[in-house]
Amino acid sequence: MYLKLIKNDLRKSKLITGTIMAFILVAAMLTSLAASLTVNLSGAIDNMLLSAKALHFMQMHTGNVDMDQLRRFADTNGSVEEYQVQEFLNIEGAEIVIGNDSLAGSIQDNGLSVQGKKFDYLLDLNGGVIHPADGEIYVPVYYRQEGNAALGDTLTIHGISFHVAGFLRDSTMNAALVSSKRFLVSQTDFERVREFGQLEHLIEFRLSEGVNYPAFETAYLDAGLPANGPPAITYNQVKMINGITDGIMIAVLVLIGMLVILVAFLCIRFTLLATVEEDYKEIGVLKAIGMRVTQIKKLYLAKYGVIAGVACMLGFLASLPLQIPFMHNIRLYMGDSGSRFPGLLSGLAGAVLIFAVVMLYVNGVLRRFRNISPAQAVRFGASRESSKPGRSFRLSHNRLFTRNIFLGIKDVLSRKKLYVTMTMVIVISSFIMIVPYNISNTISAPGFITNMGMGISDLNIGVLRTQVEDVPGKAAEVAARLAEDKNVEKYAMFTSRMLERRTDDGTPEKLRVTFGDYSAFPVTYSKGRAPQAEAEIAVSVLNAEDLEMNVGDEIVVIADGTEKHLKVCGIYSDVTNGGRTAQANFKMNHGEILSASIAVTFRDRQSVQAAISLYREQFPFAKITGIDETIGQMLGPMRKAIQKASIVATLATALLTLLVTTLFMKLLVAKDRYSIAILKSIGFTSRDIRRQYLTRSVTVLGMGVITGTLLANTLGELAGVAIVSSFGASAFHFEVNPWFVYLFSPLLITGCVVAATRLGSSGIQALQISGHIKED
Repeated sequence: MYLKLIKNDLRKSKLITGTIMAFILVAAMLTSLAASLTVNLSGAIDNMLLSAKALHFMQMHTGNVDMDQLRRFADTNGSVEEYQVQEFLNIEGAEIVIGNDSLAGSIQDNGLSVQGKKFDYLLDLNGGVIHPADGEIYVPVYYRQEGNAALGDTLTIHGISFHVAGFLRDSTMNAALVSSKRFLVSQTDFERVREFGQLEHLIEFRLSEGVNYPAFETAYLDAGLPANGPPAITYNQVKMINGITDGIMIAVLVLIGMLVILVAFLCIRFTLLATVEEDYKEIGVLKAIGMRVTQIKKLYLAKYGVIAGVACMLGFLASLPLQIPFMHNIRLYMGDSGSRFPGLLSGLAGAVLIFAVVMLYVNGVLRRFRNISPAQAVRFGASRESSKPGRSFRLSHNRLFTRNIFLGIKDVLSRKKLYVTMTMVIVISSFIMIVPYNISNTISAPGFITNMGMGISDLNIGVLRTQVEDVPGKAAEVAARLAEDKNVEKYAMFTSRMLERRTDDGTPEKLRVTFGDYSAFPVTYSKGRAPQAEAEIAVSVLNAEDLEMNVGDEIVVIADGTEKHLKVCGIYSDVTNGGRTAQANFKMNHGEILSASIAVTFRDRQSVQAAISLYREQFPFAKITGIDETIGQMLGPMRKAIQKASIVATLATALLTLLVTTLFMKLLVAKDRYSIAILKSIGFTSRDIRRQYLTRSVTVLGMGVITGTLLANTLGELAGVAIVSSFGASAFHFEVNPWFVYLFSPLLITGCVVAATRLGSSGIQALQISGHIKED
């Protein structure tokens, strides 16, 4: 019996059934997609780290390493399972030529390495450990993605040619946000080019399970082991940095999915109410002949169970091909998760979850059956809705609007509760479209660089200890040349040193501090300001969280052999050096300078590219990059990922708005059959009435779009900060593109609403007066 009733009902209301299925399908598809991507990303990272036998702790060090001292530490520390020292030969980007182009414009610290002997293996794109032959070189997959290298290219280093035999995955330095990249060669070839680069040591450990990484780092520093380099890297940081780019994309998809699901439930309510309105008389008859409410509900639950089941299964199946473009970056950088089953199972679980929630929601909405009066239903064929017309808003007082526009606006004001739900849907649709685009546009904006620990400049000149021995001398040489250049508007030098910080219990920790005048090229501060006095220091967001510091707190550092007490004056956003840095303005006479960075702006902005080329020729030892290059190389993969999510959001918004408005109009027409018949009987044409419905839609649209746009630019910014802050940028504000936010987005939603209103109100013309006017 149920099957026959379901078939008849589906044939009777194909549009409503199709719309319900579309909503549930989209909700199930997005939920399945997000769940599957999350599991696949996590599995791919774990599989890569397992295949590579990833390190648990690494300290980069420039200088000699006392192997006997290191061996004694490893033997006496119970946490150490294995250790090794890898050589990393830093090569100037200008000296690495792939095909006809060099890496002079790369912001990465590029270097050569040989395969790890015990662990930290470099993998090919099939997940195997690479053993390059003499004359072969394996290039980081990052450069394949950026289009710098292709299989079979010739790569030249200081005149020595190599054949690009493939691309490698590096569990430690894979991500674009990591500023170092390893090229893999044989031991013989490494010795051939050793004299052309600056040697750096990677001191690596594999530790026992459950070890406390901060405690191990403290033990390492207490032992006086080499630490002349950036802060140590741990396994947890390696895992996090590998997942950030795709993780942010998934977070955006989850945000979109949650909002779409909310809209879907609102629309399911619309649909159910519309169906109940159409079946109002039949429900009354069933109750009149003695059928219980639970029995009537079973009829609807069976129908919606079939619809939801089919829609959720189709949504799950639709998510499978949709994964392909989103999985491309994951597979390229990290490979497969090892087994497709967990991803498929999680996607299916997401679809089942949507099915269960839909059925619970339908069951809740159907409780209104208890309030249906059989006598009223049989007599009127529809519910008798009470409304409170505005006493001051009368047609006789109207001088501003046409008759149809006035009646449309009056209906919205009279039945506010009904239209609030539709307004919420438009608000959410606007939010879904605008927020992902604003995140993408903000990350792509030149000003976003101030959230990356760098001020806005035309170019940046970096002199690194890993590239040259005399950093201060080479930096002074560059500064002298800039002082002579009349086209240079201003420049400022910033030097980085590794200082020792004393914790509350007296244990030492490393703190990377940059010295310079930040008033010339300010960065973005989430709290406080840049250091001005010698007794002040600013710390990055991630450092502030790790150290549990706030503005006004005190940090004790060792400078020139003595303790220096510094007051925290500001907290700023930074994504460089793992996001854990600090800024200070006091003078130091001793201690090695790790790097010098010179920010430059020009009077003639049209000459920037020419200046970059000129300075690269004059200072081949320095890294010279423009602001666009810097942002593109650091955030390029992330921008592409978020742009994909933004496209999905725009398409979802258009689809949702079309379906929601169509449903809403169907609901109104079903509820207003009696009123429509009255209007027709007193002389209103079908065209007049449809104009009234269009006015209602446009009125709701205006309120929804305005509210949604305001919320997207305020609450949406908070959501954006929550998503992007995972890699250290937490103080940014949306860079709003007015053409998209205030023109394209409203026009697209308006077009969808108008088209859907015409479609949803098309049944007005066929409505007969005699069939719907009953005597009171």
